[in-house]
Amino acid sequence: MTRPADVSTKKLISLAPNNWVRWVTQIPDVVAGEILNSEFQWISRESDVLIRVTSPQHGEFLLLNELQLRYQSQMPRRMRAYAALAEEKYNLPTYPVLINILKTGSNEIPTSFTSNIAGLRAIQDYRVINLWEIDVNIAFQQPLPSLLPFVPILKGGENESIIREALQILRADEQLNQLETVLAFFATFVLENTLVQEIMRWDMSVLRESPWYQEILREGEARGKASGEVSGELRGIVSAIEINLELKFSDRGLQLMPQINQIQDLERLKTILRNVVTANTIEELQQIL
Repeated sequence: MTRPADVSTKKLISLAPNNWVRWVTQIPDVVAGEILNSEFQWISRESDVLIRVTSPQHGEFLLLNELQLRYQSQMPRRMRAYAALAEEKYNLPTYPVLINILKTGSNEIPTSFTSNIAGLRAIQDYRVINLWEIDVNIAFQQPLPSLLPFVPILKGGENESIIREALQILRADEQLNQLETVLAFFATFVLENTLVQEIMRWDMSVLRESPWYQEILREGEARGKASGEVSGELRGIVSAIEINLELKFSDRGLQLMPQINQIQDLERLKTILRNVVTANTIEELQQIL
């Protein structure tokens, strides 16, 4: 049975805040304090989670956690902006961390923002954590319950038995069992959907309501609107399909895009998008097309 889920980043990090801040900063004696308001007067978007922390060596500072489903090229500039706004608001130095969830290419992800205009420089360093490079055992050993929903996409986490172990831990804890749909969503990237459905014992269509699925859809819609075309919604759905195809089936999935780009019926495109989420193989999608 599916439970209502609060799967916000703040919810994930608040499960074990001290273990989280020690992991992302690699400062063993840092202590998490208040999770602060991360809404800034000058921008409408909120940074994911801002935590006031203290360390005997470094004193009091802010830990800025920015979780991204997929890395985007504008993130270095955003990290500079978020760090500066946090420092201005709370008058404390900021330790920014960018956490990327899904791998989207082989290019190295930058760990700083730099600009130089007529000899005036702006530099912002930040730490980058790519979840696909993190050993899955860390989630169980430290422990880091915040990482349990991401087990399938951690290094070595694509194993069915490990995913079942993570699910068992989530279901046994009243605080964690709401995160089951997040685990299921990421499990579909490494296991066949029929197997995920068997493991979870509920209808896989519930994943369409997942905040992570909705995030991919919103990203696609944003691309469509940014294009300035009258058919922005249509292009947004096409872009969301493309994102899903790339994430689930890599280059083989993208080979379907020329055919999909010819479709102008919005409802048909929405149907295709829903089926990309639950399809096990490229062949299934080809039949739908």
